[in-house]
Amino acid sequence: MRWKYMATASLLALTVAACGPAEDLTTVPAAVYDEATTAQLTSNPLLAEWAGPNGGQPAFDKMDLAQLKPAMEAGMAASLAEIDAIANNPAKASFENTILAMERAGKPFDRTMTYYSIWGSNLSTPDFRAIQTEMAPKLSEYQSKITQNAALFARIKALHDDAANLKLTPHQARLLKLVYDRFQLNGAELTGEKRERYAAINAELAELHTKFSNNLLADEEGWVTYLTPKQLGGLPASFVASSKAAADELGKPGQYAITNTRSSIDPFLTYSTERALREQVWRNFYSRGDNGDAHDNNAVIAQILKLRHERVQLLGYATYADWQLQDNMAKSPAEATALMEAVWAPAVVRAKEEIADMQALAASEGAKITIEPWDYRFYAEKVRKAKYDLDGEQQKPYLQLDKLREAMFYVAGELFGFAFAPAPETIPVFHPDVKIWEVTDKASGKHVGYWYLDPYARQGKRSGAWASGYRSYSTFDGPVTTLVSNNSNFVKPAPGEPLLISYDDAETFFHEFGHALHGLSSSVEYPTLNGGVRDYTEFHSQLLERWLLTDQVVDKYFRHYQTGEPMPKELIDKINKAATFNQGFQTVEFLGSAIMDMRYHTVDPTNLDPRAFEKDELAKLGMPKEIPMRHRSTQFGHIFSSEGYAAGYYGYLWADVLTSDAAEAFREAPGGFYDKEVGKRLVADLFTVRNAVDPNEAYRAFRGRDATRDALLRDRGFPVPAR
Repeated sequence: MRWKYMATASLLALTVAACGPAEDLTTVPAAVYDEATTAQLTSNPLLAEWAGPNGGQPAFDKMDLAQLKPAMEAGMAASLAEIDAIANNPAKASFENTILAMERAGKPFDRTMTYYSIWGSNLSTPDFRAIQTEMAPKLSEYQSKITQNAALFARIKALHDDAANLKLTPHQARLLKLVYDRFQLNGAELTGEKRERYAAINAELAELHTKFSNNLLADEEGWVTYLTPKQLGGLPASFVASSKAAADELGKPGQYAITNTRSSIDPFLTYSTERALREQVWRNFYSRGDNGDAHDNNAVIAQILKLRHERVQLLGYATYADWQLQDNMAKSPAEATALMEAVWAPAVVRAKEEIADMQALAASEGAKITIEPWDYRFYAEKVRKAKYDLDGEQQKPYLQLDKLREAMFYVAGELFGFAFAPAPETIPVFHPDVKIWEVTDKASGKHVGYWYLDPYARQGKRSGAWASGYRSYSTFDGPVTTLVSNNSNFVKPAPGEPLLISYDDAETFFHEFGHALHGLSSSVEYPTLNGGVRDYTEFHSQLLERWLLTDQVVDKYFRHYQTGEPMPKELIDKINKAATFNQGFQTVEFLGSAIMDMRYHTVDPTNLDPRAFEKDELAKLGMPKEIPMRHRSTQFGHIFSSEGYAAGYYGYLWADVLTSDAAEAFREAPGGFYDKEVGKRLVADLFTVRNAVDPNEAYRAFRGRDATRDALLRDRGFPVPAR
């Protein structure tokens, strides 16, 4: 089930074998499609079953934007017809004819939404954004028609209430619970005017989320700083070359482009000696969506918050955060806030120490300045070099993207038993930069799935790094293998040059690969069980970062791009010694955003002015003026371009607690991070089960106890309170 849209997959063939009495299957009526829907289902390539080896792959070579809207409309119509067939089945509700039938419903629509997501994240254009704006309320209406289908929910509720007598397996019981909870939490029990208003709010929110996202993308695409050769002071040669290539691509030969994305501005702010330019670039980036123009997001945020609040009140919840955290590990805003506050105080103390070090260094160099936000990365790098004799540019020659990809494959082989080999070039891609690898089981040679990599920034691609799935694993109708992708925004190197990245970027690369491995490891029966709990799913990816600095990876893959020599031991020692350096900044930067997210979603948003609210709340919090939120409100796509992380951005910190605690399990083991026994438990208890097991139970199965905060505080170099 594609829970993003509460839709599910095709009932075109309901005779596929499943658990339970055969008569339950044969009594399910076939869905009836209208003529227009039938025509699209048989002719539109975006709805068609995927061809190719091992279950097929998306037909990216047949992507035609003109086909998208009719495909979406037909896909939704087909799915709703299938849902109606399930809801109105005259046979008594059973797990097989209701829950499993829902798992099978909506497959053509699911396939179409794969293409929709690619256009939205990787290949956005003005023409696509127009379609996106038009379709957003229609997608919301479609979702509401499913969640508010009274006959369907009656069948689900009857099964839920009688679950003890159904003799379900643990996975079946978990699936039934998840389906019931998600319908119930999305207004299935509302009636009359409340039901209508709930649906109307969802439609409005869908439009606003899209507007927020498009405004942000417009400010990322439209604000580019072009440098002349005289303005390149301090910038590394590799960054200069990639900036020149970016300017060439944007039609500015002879200049150097600093694009309005994090992958471009972070190294510029770290190394540029041009302070006035640093300020200009910083202001461009941190003012995205907050410029009082057509792309300003303040009014959009205010409306989003009001509508979210109104909607959860229809369900009887005091705040949006109370509603959102129901099925998270934290369970309540109070629990999430308690964790953030416990880490905030020592983080601020550390950040102020870092700022004092920077101010002292600037003064010693004769710079008569007060440290400002656009100075932080520049002087932090100077302090790191002075304290630890560690220069970020010393590391980059040993951090080649291709070598790090090989390192990730090595770790996946050692921990998960996966092997990666280039896939046939006949498998379509959506852009020439995208490469595909086939994943197999090392021991048996059995096909596991395909991994797609889209590494480079481009116009129309959203910023940041992320993982996405095109198809999830399941077995209930026969094995269905995984299609998963990693997406980054590295500035493409000059032709013939290797892509050298920072250590932070290398960590992010491993992080996103952790999400991919989580998908590839899946061993669940039902598609819906591949979903996740927001403050738990980041744990798996954050944990994989810990293998980046293991001896096996460093020795084999940290190689100088010119000489092939391994990274010197003294440099490795410096990296390890400086592991807790700048943790004040990084923690405060993140927590500023996470705490603001929670405060936005735990107050009455009536007449709330986001710009003033952000300023006032950060002042109350004691946010150091030298450190901005990692994501200021008007560019906080995690929480305002969708509801995926809304009232849930704290989840990265919650996952960090689990990560630090789990990492200590490996450190304590005889074989360290490659210990066979702990690695076996890691895969079996934490990765393969996905959402088939409650996360708290899964973690206790792995660790033998609940996680504690102590390991996190130790990792960051903060004091651990006495117990």
